[in-house]
Amino acid sequence: MAKIDDLKTKTDDQLTEQLGELKREQFNLRFQSATNQLEKPSRVREVRRTIAQIKTLQTERARAAQAKA
Repeated sequence: MAKIDDLKTKTDDQLTEQLGELKREQFNLRFQSATNQLEKPSRVREVRRTIAQIKTLQTERARAAQAKA
């Protein structure tokens, strides 16, 4: 699971790229869960939380940029 400090050091482009990868992984995990082939059920939760952390960071950065303008 990605630490929030690690995410804060990444650029907006890197966060967007990682978000796309995590969403693909989440999609695949959902299919594995539906077919009872999920090896590590806790990974679903980790991916979901990391996605939320990235989205929160993106929102914070967008608001900070808007406040400066």
